[in-house]
Amino acid sequence: MTVGQKLHTTLATLESAAANMKSFALDTQDQTAKQMFNDYATQLNNICNGFKGRVNYIEQQEPQYKARQPQKQQ
Repeated sequence: MTVGQKLHTTLATLESAAANMKSFALDTQDQTAKQMFNDYATQLNNICNGFKGRVNYIEQQEPQYKARQPQKQQ
């Protein structure tokens, strides 16, 4: 697995975890747990945003790390 693939896999995993926390918050009736899951989702979203910035920076510095290269028109 290349560095670029690892970066994008990690980002997808973080986004998935944030979505799971939101889902858990919706599924529970316990208000304490609901707040906890929402807080975790917010924290994970903040981490995702920071990580996206880093991924974008790395892709600008090292274009070969981009997940998908644009296809040339024939």
